[in-house]
Amino acid sequence: MKPRIRRTLRASWLVAITIVVTGPGARIGLAAPAGKPNVVLLVADDLGYGDLGFQGGRDIPTPHLDALARGGVRCTNGYVSGPYCSPTRAGLLTGRYQQRFGHEFNPGEGPAKGLGLPVTETTVADRLKAAGYATGLVGKWHLGSASQFHPQKRGFDEFFGFLGGQHTYFAGKSPDVYRGTEVIQENAYLTDAFSREALSFIDRHKDHPFFLQLSFNAVHTPMDATEDRVARFSSIEDPKRRTYAAMLSALDEAAGNVIERIRTAGLEENTLIIFFSDNGGPTMLGTTTNGSRNDPLRGSKRTTLEGGIRVPFVLSWKGTLPAGKVYEPPIIQLDILPTALAAAGVETKAEWNLDGVNLLPHLIGKSSEQAPHDTLYWRLGGQAAIRRGDWKLVRYDQTVDIAGARSDARSGPPVTPFRLYNLAKDLGETQDLSPENPDKAKELLAAWEDWSRQLARPLWGPGSLATQATK
Repeated sequence: MKPRIRRTLRASWLVAITIVVTGPGARIGLAAPAGKPNVVLLVADDLGYGDLGFQGGRDIPTPHLDALARGGVRCTNGYVSGPYCSPTRAGLLTGRYQQRFGHEFNPGEGPAKGLGLPVTETTVADRLKAAGYATGLVGKWHLGSASQFHPQKRGFDEFFGFLGGQHTYFAGKSPDVYRGTEVIQENAYLTDAFSREALSFIDRHKDHPFFLQLSFNAVHTPMDATEDRVARFSSIEDPKRRTYAAMLSALDEAAGNVIERIRTAGLEENTLIIFFSDNGGPTMLGTTTNGSRNDPLRGSKRTTLEGGIRVPFVLSWKGTLPAGKVYEPPIIQLDILPTALAAAGVETKAEWNLDGVNLLPHLIGKSSEQAPHDTLYWRLGGQAAIRRGDWKLVRYDQTVDIAGARSDARSGPPVTPFRLYNLAKDLGETQDLSPENPDKAKELLAAWEDWSRQLARPLWGPGSLATQATK
């Protein structure tokens, strides 16, 4: 079959809504599509909530991501299930709260640690590969460095990137960039290298369905930027913010390259593109900050305040999802797996115990009376949160409220008592309403405790069996 004919068949994806009753309620899903659209994930790292143009940012132009938002659905209440890197990625790949299988904290670095995404878990790459997709990961992994956790053993046919939690952007400083399982010498600025590799993947697989996850390490520290990009932002006085702007500009350019390649290949109407950040910007006093801003949110990466878990979130699929739509009900990155599988015509099964839901019928307006989630939950050691409607009950790292250096989350930061906020009236989480609404606080606490009891003991970090054994 000629490529143009095959693309036309894939572009003939027709939406058909089916109601599947499971247990006490109804789930709204999509019937199998006529073709298999490509799926592209663009994942930023430590991005500030208010730093993109479509999020209200003004000092750092992000034209390509802004265009993606204008052409798709911008989710104003987009969340991630972890306030920092690895747990969010574990939830993304499995469609399950990562605390269910013990991946509550960042694993240690290096293969000797033997820590990573449990091999008992099945990833979205596994699912799509079984459905006939070519699967590729470009960029950051951070789900285990030992051989059993390698991306190519977790459903990805191809891998180019690094295995740990952070990496220099310049050649020669660190040799551990991989192509597959082989260490290579990469001479390009790393964000540019990731762009090059993503374009190569698209070119090589454009004639059959593909799943590409492009996980940038930008704008995570170290603060590395090319001189020409830094020079563009001479008007920004703060040197860290200036370098951050240059790094974010490189990310935006790389995302734009991918989007343009999809367009020129004639795949725009047959590709679901999803963009989000793995957590909020690290703005908290005592952390390794990167110059990001989470305006208008309070809190930072590593906290369960909105600034740690609420992120920019866009889904775009020309001709299928509406362009320029603003979607307000809360969603979470756990929804990406079932959404991608629905687009691919892969039926999800109850025994997979997914926490995410298929967003497609919600975003196209076929289920406007039903929000994707009644309740969302978070837990990171002693930190906790639950959101139900506009109400949020949260217990967060207390060093947000006091001066001085903070404790590391892996050893258990000091936490506040639970506090109650109404996000519709107080997005900045400034006024604790629990004294005036004790029944609401009790209701949410009981619901969070019921959820928390279902979770596994952490495999590492505070409260884990390994920690207990050393005491």
